[in-house]
Amino acid sequence: MMCRILTHQGQERFMKVSRSVRIGGHSTSVRLESAFWNALEDMAAMEGLSTSKLIAELYSEALERHGDLSNLASMLRTVCLLYQQERRERNETSRQHA
Repeated sequence: MMCRILTHQGQERFMKVSRSVRIGGHSTSVRLESAFWNALEDMAAMEGLSTSKLIAELYSEALERHGDLSNLASMLRTVCLLYQQERRERNETSRQHA
């Protein structure tokens, strides 16, 4: 096995968890792996928002920019990855300038 990421992870990080969120006055259910919920919670904390509020703002931003959103869960997974990449790049840039 090349990177051995899975050997150090507990099964709970892969379990799918459904949560209800309110977006634009409507309640909807989002089903994501717990690792993504953890990332969204971290992201929300960094932004000073609740997780539900963060998701609602991301949803609004996606509609504003693209006019449609066919799969909220996929968008949230992608946002988590992009957020982690940007955070890593900022940290690398900070270390290079220190």
